[in-house]
Amino acid sequence: MCRRLIALLGLLFFAQRVAAEAPTRVIVLGVEHAAQLVAKGDQPGALAAFATALAPDAICIERAPEQFARGDHYEFTYEIQGILLPLAAETGVDICPFDWMPPVEDQKLALGLDLETPPEIRPQSGFRGFLSFPDPAILKRDLFDADRAETTGQTRRWAGTAAPRADRDFPRRLYLYRTFMQARRIRAAAARHPGGTVLVVVGQFHKPDIEAILRDDPAIALVQPSSLPRPSPDEVARATSQAHRAAILSFNLLGVQGEGGTVDWPWVGAVLDAFEAGSPGPEARLYRIRYRQLTKAAALAEAIAAYRALARDPGASVMPVWNGAKDPARIDSYFDPFGNLSIAQRAGVELARCLAANGKRRDAADELARVRADLPDGKARQLDGYASRLW
Repeated sequence: MCRRLIALLGLLFFAQRVAAEAPTRVIVLGVEHAAQLVAKGDQPGALAAFATALAPDAICIERAPEQFARGDHYEFTYEIQGILLPLAAETGVDICPFDWMPPVEDQKLALGLDLETPPEIRPQSGFRGFLSFPDPAILKRDLFDADRAETTGQTRRWAGTAAPRADRDFPRRLYLYRTFMQARRIRAAAARHPGGTVLVVVGQFHKPDIEAILRDDPAIALVQPSSLPRPSPDEVARATSQAHRAAILSFNLLGVQGEGGTVDWPWVGAVLDAFEAGSPGPEARLYRIRYRQLTKAAALAEAIAAYRALARDPGASVMPVWNGAKDPARIDSYFDPFGNLSIAQRAGVELARCLAANGKRRDAADELARVRADLPDGKARQLDGYASRLW
């Protein structure tokens, strides 16, 4: 009996030692920030289903610990706020923030501005403008695109080539230092889950360097996402929430994305059908009117009548399920000049757009005045500043 007990204890000790020496699996999933909202193959339910099936011990997200601690995120990282954090709240998985950025004072010293604070009126396009994906190739994006060498090849070449003038090399040098610090924080997260599984979700341009830095760590076993099972259509559908659908519809129908026409209309139409089935009401009506308008299924007169009825509906004085607005004091979001409005107010804005297109500029101005009357001064100034986009 004593011998058996000793042997059993020995086996238990050996098993614990092997477990302790087993490396932590680290899966670095590269993403195009917010592209989940335009690409059916990379849609929110796909990432949610992939993370659910993986059942990681921790999910590492691209935000510095200091900002994460106060609930502050980059406004364009939809994959974090819209997918991963709600999933973590549901499952209880550990969230590990791992980003690093220089202090605001250093940003101003090197670049002359604070990278994260948008101007009161964002520019029409370009740096600090509204996010959109004009290249039709984005519609073909896949969940595992960042595993392909050609996806990150340009970034690798840029990172390895100094700028012709050293005084203009700050962006590349910041990228290298930032990515190195990201990798070190990921390594620390992996050490807190020895022998476990850690999912890292990061902008795809960081993926090659992070993996290069972690590759020789014996405590880490890198696993390519594409080597793992792909979520089935049924799994994607089950992992898709009404908030996911609202985000897809808002981005493609109300944001600047729809203005450019780079939209997977059949997919957005199917998402709209599912959203209407689950949440019939003013928000679904707004999306349906705008969808019919942008797909040329509705004449201008029909859209004007529908928007007017919605703008006057007392039941439409509610906020949408999701609008992407980070600052409640602003009227805009990172992709939509008029994103932070109630359904009725937004219907009024779209009514003004249609009236202007119909040659009724005075009526359009009157409609905007109705919307402005209910806004605080800051939002009213922004409404005036963005009004030219409607003409």
